[in-house]
Amino acid sequence: MYFASHAHSHYIRPMHDLHIYNTLTRRKEPFQPLNPPHVGMYVCGPTLYTHAHLGNCRTFLSFDIVFRYLRHLGYKVRYVRNITDVGHLESDADEGEDKVAKRARLEKLEPMEIVQFYAVDFHRILDKLNLLPPSIEPLASGHIPEQIEMTQRILQNGMAYEVNGTVWFDVEKFAKVFPYTQLSNRQLDELLDGTRDNLEGQDEKRGRLDFALWKRATPGHIMRWNSPWGVGFPGWHIECSAMSTKYLGEEFDIHGGGMDLIPTHHTNEIAQHAACYHKNPARYWMHTNMLTVNGQKMSKSLGNSFLPAELFSGNHPLLERGYSPMVVRFFMLQAHYRSTLDFSNFAIQAAEKGFQRLMAALELIPHLPVSDTSTVDVPALRQAVYRAMNDDFNTPVALAELFEGVRHIYAIHEGRDTLTAADKEQLQKLYNEMVFDVLGLKPEKNSDDTLVTGLMQLILDIRSEVRSKKDYATSDKIRDALAKLGIQVKDGKEGTTWSRT
Repeated sequence: MYFASHAHSHYIRPMHDLHIYNTLTRRKEPFQPLNPPHVGMYVCGPTLYTHAHLGNCRTFLSFDIVFRYLRHLGYKVRYVRNITDVGHLESDADEGEDKVAKRARLEKLEPMEIVQFYAVDFHRILDKLNLLPPSIEPLASGHIPEQIEMTQRILQNGMAYEVNGTVWFDVEKFAKVFPYTQLSNRQLDELLDGTRDNLEGQDEKRGRLDFALWKRATPGHIMRWNSPWGVGFPGWHIECSAMSTKYLGEEFDIHGGGMDLIPTHHTNEIAQHAACYHKNPARYWMHTNMLTVNGQKMSKSLGNSFLPAELFSGNHPLLERGYSPMVVRFFMLQAHYRSTLDFSNFAIQAAEKGFQRLMAALELIPHLPVSDTSTVDVPALRQAVYRAMNDDFNTPVALAELFEGVRHIYAIHEGRDTLTAADKEQLQKLYNEMVFDVLGLKPEKNSDDTLVTGLMQLILDIRSEVRSKKDYATSDKIRDALAKLGIQVKDGKEGTTWSRT
């Protein structure tokens, strides 16, 4: 069932002690794939009726880290991330209009024109953020037969019913034989109390929680297919169940998405799959937390919602200026994927300085002097970074450990620490693998900020050299000249740093 998405060694690294927080069991568990070294991972992708927002990007970036790190450990990963281009209704009550069809109708375009336009924009943004493409990126509209077949099987198993061309999943009947609310950890009575007693417009449904597997298409509905129940289109939840099963099998390793998908979409995915195959589709359920802005939930109504392109350009009233894609990526990695990430200009500008310091340190490593002995414990640093990543992909702790190494890199550069040739080689390997391969960061050679960082490092190197010769007059002259240009130089125990004033 599984195939390698990229050619690499089957060797699983001995430092592998990966634990993943499983939303299903609400605890961290050792990662034990079904069929090592193969790993199957499915992540719910975007609904392409509008531009992907920053919260989407954070979710996909988080799973890009999971993908990268599993591959780094030696696993052969099949990563499936779908695109929803049909079936996403306007409300959880399965009333309203498919979002892609609605946008197509309003703009007088074919639905696939809408999807193609926003798909190009979606991929362009993810490319800027240096996300690896998934192994397979299936379209919901390309898997209608699989969705019809799964719906038929659920009907045959007695967990669904058809009324006037619409097929409904019978939640209360299913909940008698399977823990329907196990993912959300809520009580069924609580969910029933939270629904409307008035089922006007939903009088075909037997239960208030029932959801559509297949919807009857009204005469004016644009997207429509023939089915055993008449002309219609699939419900939102069935598409992911059908596509994950097709490409990963009846049971696979990881299913991911944003935490907003837990109560309805992922709960219903599990229900459909269990009604069909009598098992949970995935062993590990992973969910990313939300993005806030200045402590408030990102919302169009609050005026604090902006697109990735606006963040890059700075073209938004809340933004003091634009920020480069790698700075945005670095900023997002500073919060654990299960924690809320709060955006502010101050926070991302602090991240920008950190990113520049990290990139400058990496450029120094090849030029570090070597000695007969090391005062830096590179193996311990390596273990600390792996320990963080093995703890449920804890990127903020991993970065903190890498910055502890950065402190030593500057100290070696300035002659306050020493490094053997063998340790220098291991240090270079660690930073190349973790910073570039796993965290997915890269130098922004074409950006003005990277040029400034490189020039500043050159100036500080010259200043450090004249200070070592006790030529403090020249050292002070350089510092004062930079101050006139709005650059503050500070000499401290951890070396010399600079910042814009």
